[in-house]
Amino acid sequence: MRFKGDKPNNKLFDGISLRTKMIMFLVLSLIVAGIAYKAAVDNRSSNKSIIEKIDNGSSNNNNVESFIEDPKKDSTETDEAKKLKEEKSKKLEDMYQQSYKAFGEKKYQETIKLADQMIGEDSSFYKAYNIKGIAQCYNNNFNDGMKNIDKSLEIRPDFGYARFNKALAYELYGYYDDSLKWYDKALEVEDYIWSYYGKASIYGRRGDIENTVKYLKTAIDMAPEIKKLASEETDFNPVKNSKEFQELIK
Repeated sequence: MRFKGDKPNNKLFDGISLRTKMIMFLVLSLIVAGIAYKAAVDNRSSNKSIIEKIDNGSSNNNNVESFIEDPKKDSTETDEAKKLKEEKSKKLEDMYQQSYKAFGEKKYQETIKLADQMIGEDSSFYKAYNIKGIAQCYNNNFNDGMKNIDKSLEIRPDFGYARFNKALAYELYGYYDDSLKWYDKALEVEDYIWSYYGKASIYGRRGDIENTVKYLKTAIDMAPEIKKLASEETDFNPVKNSKEFQELIK
């Protein structure tokens, strides 16, 4: 038991000089410091190892961000979308060719039916509205036919065939001034033989020899075989016996 004023029992250090004690203290301090430093280094290395493992693990994971930014994946998806688009486009074009053939054979109801199927596949397919519209006009439905041709032009204003068909429809129903205007609009975007022929036909009905010959000559220069068609065309009856017309078709 220790009481106040007692001295501690330091037998272990008895007989050792103060200098030696100081040396021993410094050595012990260095040893302790060395142990602490090693522990700190080991701890830092351990932490670094853990971070590297996390980083490496993340780089090997297909997380959402890396999945979205993977250019190879984007490229694959783009190719697939492009392929589907091309397949759809080919299907519509094939159907359109069928409808065009049906129209040429004067199968107007079949043309309209095919056009409706195309519109059902793609409501922005402007060619379908155009072929449907002109078929309706030939099938004694001028108002609905014009609405569909106008719808085609609303989607694609520079579609030459729709402009031509609008002119043709006006001609069929006797609106010659409107027809001439739309033949000119058709020629603004496409140098089409039948637009020139259409204008010649209207002037022929009106007995306008000069303009009939002018536009018919342009059509014949583009396609000489039109001479035979023109020689049999009743639209040219009012000018058929004129010298100018006969010179042109001989």
